[in-house]
Amino acid sequence: MQKLDDSSILETPIQSFIISVEKVAHVQPENTLEHALLILIKSGYTAIPVLDTENKLHGLISKAQILDSILGLERIEPERLQTTRVSEVMTTSIARMKNAEPFERALSYSINHPFICVEDDAGAFLGIITRSKLLAHINGFLHSCKKLK
Repeated sequence: MQKLDDSSILETPIQSFIISVEKVAHVQPENTLEHALLILIKSGYTAIPVLDTENKLHGLISKAQILDSILGLERIEPERLQTTRVSEVMTTSIARMKNAEPFERALSYSINHPFICVEDDAGAFLGIITRSKLLAHINGFLHSCKKLK
């Protein structure tokens, strides 16, 4: 693997990569799985954050988790969608970081996660950073390095 001449890309602040909370599809812990599934389907995402009314991050909910939760021993049990709450199914294992952390940390998280949740120092959810935004930035950086040679 070639070594990059300029490692400043790793120190890039992440603020410009954040998709703000207002633009991020999310659900609340007390929502039903039916509501979460509708949001997931309409948004086109496979997973979304779970936030409370004060924008505190509690977890993530995915289509796979929802579908797994309605599988019975002998049949799919769709009636569970109306009675099961997001908080009962969501995962609390989240790729999360503070908004003052460097690009390098976001890049590391993006290896195993399609998006990273970003919080401020008080723990308020600010938004997400997608893997695609990080890759686009790296792509642009590499092309500019190539032009300089």
